[in-house]
Parts: sequence; C-alpha cells; structure tokens
Amino acid sequence: MIKSKIKTGDTVQVIAGDHKGSEGKVLTVLRDKNKAIVEGVNMVKKHTKPSAQNPQGGIVEKEAAIHMSNLSLLTNKGETTRIGFRMEGDKKVRFSKKSNEVI
Repeated sequence: MIKSKIKTGDTVQVIAGDHKGSEGKVLTVLRDKNKAIVEGVNMVKKHTKPSAQNPQGGIVEKEAAIHMSNLSLLTNKGETTRIGFRMEGDKKVRFSKKSNEVI
C-alpha cells in the first residue's frame, strides 16, 4: 500500500487512459487498491435487481475507480502539478512541485 498524495476533495485531471483530459473532484480514495473515484469521470452502467430501496430495479450510472497513477492534481490556476511533502515548523504540509506553493 502506497501513501496517497491525492486526498478526498482535491480537484484532479486524468492524464492517461480513455478519459484523458477529464477533470473532477475526488469523492473517495481507495488506499488498499491505490485507486480513486472521481466525480463525473469513468462512468459505468450497473444493472440492479429490484430491492426495498429501489423497487423498480434497472440500470444505474455510477463512477468507477481510476488508478492513482493516471491522476494529477490541479492547482488553483488550473495547471497540473506533482505533489511533495515538507516540514514547516512542526507541521507536515503538501506542496506543488511546479510552483512550490503549499496546497
């Protein structure tokens, strides 16, 4: 298991694969699988059986996980950047390797 540099709530861009160029907010990080679920990216159709919550059943569209290596963090300016860690006083902070700003 690798320590993830991308956290829930970050805005990311897909940099490789079928959804290259798509942007979205990270909804969940699956640390054990080294994947993340990004809002509006990698949508799949799931066939559901009728249940108490959904008596009709049918086809539901939902986001599927994307591997972390295919994601890059977006800065406030809208450019992709790699992420590093450093100590500032007693605090460990994430910073943008492109602009050297604390995220």
